Parts: sequence; structure tokens; C-alpha cells
Amino acid sequence: MPGSPARPTCISGTLADGTPYAFAVPADWNGTVVVALDYADGGESEALTERLLADGVARGGTTRTVTGWRIRDAIDNQAEALARFEQAYGPARHAIASGESMGGFVSAGVAQVHPDVFDAAVPFCGGLGGSVAQWNQKLDTVFTLERLVAPGLPVIDVPEDVEGARKAWFDALGRAQQTPEGRARIALAAAIGQVPAWGTNPDGSPTPRPDDRDAAALEEGTYLALAGGSLPYLGQAMSSRRRLTEVSGGNPSWNTEVDYAVQLRAADPALLRAVHTLYRTAGLDLQADLDALAAAPRIAADPAAVGRFAQGIVFDGDLRIPVLTVSNVGDQISTVSQQHFYGENVRRNGKNALLRQTYVESVGHCTFSPAEQQAALRTMTTRLDTGQWPATDPAAMNDRAVEAGTDETPPYLPFTPPRFNRPYPD
Repeated sequence: MPGSPARPTCISGTLADGTPYAFAVPADWNGTVVVALDYADGGESEALTERLLADGVARGGTTRTVTGWRIRDAIDNQAEALARFEQAYGPARHAIASGESMGGFVSAGVAQVHPDVFDAAVPFCGGLGGSVAQWNQKLDTVFTLERLVAPGLPVIDVPEDVEGARKAWFDALGRAQQTPEGRARIALAAAIGQVPAWGTNPDGSPTPRPDDRDAAALEEGTYLALAGGSLPYLGQAMSSRRRLTEVSGGNPSWNTEVDYAVQLRAADPALLRAVHTLYRTAGLDLQADLDALAAAPRIAADPAAVGRFAQGIVFDGDLRIPVLTVSNVGDQISTVSQQHFYGENVRRNGKNALLRQTYVESVGHCTFSPAEQQAALRTMTTRLDTGQWPATDPAAMNDRAVEAGTDETPPYLPFTPPRFNRPYPD
């Protein structure tokens, strides 16, 4: 049809380890390419791809089907995929690593490992505490629940019947949720593990953000984050725990010498108040439960497994290319407190000028609109074009989302994440 834009060209293939890769390139390619972990597994049909192509930006990447929790291999694959792209289309003017979830984790790893290959990274909802740290944090939550709510259910030794383990956990929390005692202890475990007090409905649809003064609503939010919605925390804690243990050749997580009373005191203030309220309502002794946790036999890690798992990535904060992180505050999988750890490492290394961190008010794992994602990528493109950061405050980010085209009120918001409670190394 006369006047219609030319269709993008596409390339695809497999990397040296058998991982698929693919790219879509607009006819009027402006030299910027965005490379993502999961693009070759359906990214060509995503609304974000259409938006980036309309901006003149190429988009592509790999899949996690081969690497899985071998994070360092996935990081290196992004560099190899970019090399295949540039063999076909010539050198990129700007190469940006960007993905969601494990893809966000991997893109932050790319910034650290391959700053000579990529020009920037925009990680969305990545667990930026690092491989070891984020799973120590998950251990704390599951350990507390097992001790106080569901004795005998798996914590680290997940059986081959992963679905059976998941169902057992969901059933146990469902029963606990029906009693005042169970609700108090669910809230306690969530506070210790820095799980958001905000969850999604069983069909994955969002719930209203709970009022910080409503203890019952906050607890309901923690329950939905842990065992409700379309991707519950405990489900991932079983399935991914089994896979990463296999990859590491042993248990890479521990809670020896962890003081859960200290972690509770450092919890989100609203949820901490809710825990005290719920314990009073249930007639339970909070100190007695904390004492029981302190006296419980602890879990030790296999040092060799820790070393292997740490090779995935331990973020050192020594940035050499610009990074813009985007996190949604109600993410039950990539807990937002990990962003504090990542930012502190960068500041400790004196690399503040290379990092900007932004937050979106939404619930669920990686729940961003295409316009919000496009706004972040346009922000980074401006940073690369000019050598200076444009404004990244919530108003500026929301303005860019509106410019990108959205029917919803963009929810970038001011937010300071809580201090991450299980840093590695500490």
C-alpha cells in the first residue's frame, strides 16, 4: 500500500551453545539496538517491539531455554547475540541491554561484565541483590513459614515432584489464612523476607494498594503475594530453588547466624506495625515466636555450591556504562529492597553519575505498560545521544510515558526502597 512503512527485516539463528536468537530491524534503523534475554521466545509479537520499531530502534535477543539459572552463560550470550546482529547489520551506534525479570537481572550483569560491548543497560524488575543474596532472602521467608505455619514442608530440598510441593505449600497457607494465628505468622514471615504487602487476585488481576494503616489489608496483601495470583512467591521458591540447586551442585543458601528479630525490626514500618497488631488480635506472643525461630536448627550452605552460584553474578557497583533501573513496588518475585543494595554498591564505588533508579506503582511481577517501558528506553537513548541524563524524576518519566502513548495514568512515583536485609557479600 503506498505510504505504508516498510516491513522490518528479521534475522534468527542459534548461538554456539544452541540458544536461539532473533532480531527485528526497522527499514529506517537509527543505529540503536535493544538486546533482551527472552526476546527470541515471543518478543516479536510484543507491543514494546512494535513501539521500538516505530522509533527506528532494532530489538532482539535470546532465550533462557538453554542457560536457565546459569546466569553467567546467559550474560555472555547477550554479547554473542549482539555480535551476530552486528555481523548482519553493521556496528550499532547504541547497544542497550534490557530485559524483564531474569532478563533484567541478566542485563544488569551485562553492564558489569561486558561494558566494552554494550553502551548501556535498562534492567526491568531484575533481582539486583545478586544470585546468592536474593535466594538467601527467599530462604528467610520460607524458613520462617515452615517453622511457624507449615512444619515439614520443603525449604531447600525440593522434591522431584515440584508441583506436589507447590500445592502442599499453597494448601498450608490457605489453611493458615483462615485463622488469626495463621494470618499473624504469615505477616511475620513476609516482613522478615521483605515480601510486599500487596498481591494480585487468583486470576492475576491487580488489587488496590492496601492502606498502610489497615493491618488486615496489608496481611491479605502478603498472603496473595506468597500464595495467590498467577505467579506466587512460594511457587517460584519451589520450582526455581530446585533448578538452581541442580545448577550449583548443592545448596547455595544459608541462614546460620541470621537474627530474625533484627530483620523484623528493620522491616517496612507499615508491615511491622501490622505484625504487632495481628499478633495482639490473635493473642499470640510475638517474642515467643521470635525465640522459637532463634532456637530452630539452621540451614548451612555448601561452600562449593555458593562459589559456583556466585559466578552467576555478584554485583560490585563498579559501573562503567550508564544503567537505568525500573522496578514496580508490588513485585513479589524481584523484591524491591534489592534495588537499595544495588544502588548502595554503586554509590560506594563513587559511580552515582552512571545510575538512575525509578519506580512504578503497580502490583505483580514485572507489571509495566509498554508506554512505561518505552519511556525508560527513550530516557536512556537521550542519555547516550547527549552524554547527559535527562530528568528521571517521576513527573518527567510519566510525561515521557504520555508522549509514548498510553490510555492509563502513568504510575512512576517517588519511592525509597527499604535496606536489603541479606546482602552478599555483606
